[in-house]
Amino acid sequence: MQLVAIGTVRSPLTDRASAPKQGDEGAPEAAIVLAEDVAAGLEGVEAGDELIVLTWLDRASRDVLRVRPRDDPDRPPRGVFATRSPDRPNPIGLHRVRVVAVEGLRVRVRDLEALDGTPVVDLKPVLRSVGER
Repeated sequence: MQLVAIGTVRSPLTDRASAPKQGDEGAPEAAIVLAEDVAAGLEGVEAGDELIVLTWLDRASRDVLRVRPRDDPDRPPRGVFATRSPDRPNPIGLHRVRVVAVEGLRVRVRDLEALDGTPVVDLKPVLRSVGER
């Protein structure tokens, strides 16, 4: 198996401890800067679209299998596959964002809680109830 980053997150978020746990919990506007060789893949992406952004959480621990949800000491530990913890064997991040603008290779988005410099693995549209576009 081989994963290749198609871009990088550019965000004011640099510290994991102070970043929101989910994008709708106060994430600042951010950008996804794509590699030039995947530029054609942006055709059809426009402001207002909702995307699922898959990232490689490069600063996550990969040897964690149990966590306390939301780092809450009052909650019992659970397996990472029952949580959204970034710490897991394959730290793939899943982020639902709204596109603010597409500016060349730069896609400005809202609700992306990934840290600055996080590799982007893929972008997928949120499916509409009528079917895939």
